Amino acid sequence: MKSDFLDFQAQTTPHPLGVEVVSAEGSYIYAKDGTQYLDFVAGVSACGLGHRHPKVIEAIKNQLDQYMHVMVYGEYIQSPAVEFTKLLAEQLPEPLSQTYLVNSGTEAIDGAMKLARRATGRSQIIAAKKCYHGNSYGALSLMDYEERVAPFRPLVGDITHLQFNTETCFDIITEQTAAVILETIQGGAGFILPQNDYLKKVKQRCEEVGALLILDEIQPGFGRTGKLFGFQHFDVVPDILVLGKAMASGLPVGAFTASKALMGLLSDSPKLGHITTFGGNPVIASACKATLEVLLSTTIIQDVDHKEKLFRELLQHDLIEEVRGKGLMLAPLFKSDEIANYLVLEAKNRGLILFWLLYETKAVRISPPLTISEEEITKGCGIIIDILNEYSKHKKAE
Repeated sequence: MKSDFLDFQAQTTPHPLGVEVVSAEGSYIYAKDGTQYLDFVAGVSACGLGHRHPKVIEAIKNQLDQYMHVMVYGEYIQSPAVEFTKLLAEQLPEPLSQTYLVNSGTEAIDGAMKLARRATGRSQIIAAKKCYHGNSYGALSLMDYEERVAPFRPLVGDITHLQFNTETCFDIITEQTAAVILETIQGGAGFILPQNDYLKKVKQRCEEVGALLILDEIQPGFGRTGKLFGFQHFDVVPDILVLGKAMASGLPVGAFTASKALMGLLSDSPKLGHITTFGGNPVIASACKATLEVLLSTTIIQDVDHKEKLFRELLQHDLIEEVRGKGLMLAPLFKSDEIANYLVLEAKNRGLILFWLLYETKAVRISPPLTISEEEITKGCGIIIDILNEYSKHKKAE
């Protein structure tokens, strides 16, 4: 299987982790060789309710018994998509009321970019340095990481960058700006939180010049930060909200939400301003609805704050300089990238799944299922501390 994996499935890196998965349940992934892995990554924040949550599985099976794909997005009335988008709107502040369902977060970013240009009649889009919004051409064009974008030029044009959390950059937001797009919490940069009402001030500047604020909640959304959406911590409401990852508990999905007036612009002049074949797929929409219902009917989101505190209490070590992030979107920062690499690889050998971050090479991602237990947190953090102790001992012996 491994040789077929390398021969026939296109790869993203020269050295994939290569765990051969046979099943997954709750906070664990089970490999063919019998190894049980405690999952501190949750599919890079996609499996917020853990693996195979029973309510989500039940909803998927029920929908499979009725129908799957029947028509391209938006032409037929399909109750899973309608019921989910209505339930979502009920949780969001005005004017966020209408949702366009797509297949991934990066597609949702592209849709949001198109909507901003269509709504304002302007072309300039401003993103943050060290942002990550996905890898489709639109989303990739927002990136300022030259090593990653250079081989794929020319990209989508008229993209400008500002420094996240730096108010002195606001003068680049002008009457030529269609939108400013920001991650509510910068992910690839190392789980960087906005400071000093930064997002609120960006929104105010956008309103002054007639630009739109797009917030990327693909990773912070659906409970990961201790609220349903990350922006709810920061007293700001975006003009366009972008969603994905944990929305369907592990099935591929994305969405962007705005006012009905804004969204209506994509259906006219031209018609079919944004189209997708599989967006709003009824099986996936059923999983979305079940996921949201579980989050709203349990204490899972409310429990995130306590679990964050437990992580922070347990992740104390001389090699850890700080633990960045919020909720269960955490990133211990080490003194060197060597320590981070060693930890990720050695943790895998000991049955714990950790992962890297895109830009911050000295940090390690911790984004477990929101359903993770205190016992599992304690177990995983114990493995991390043991590895760091052994690393320190080894270095002293050199």
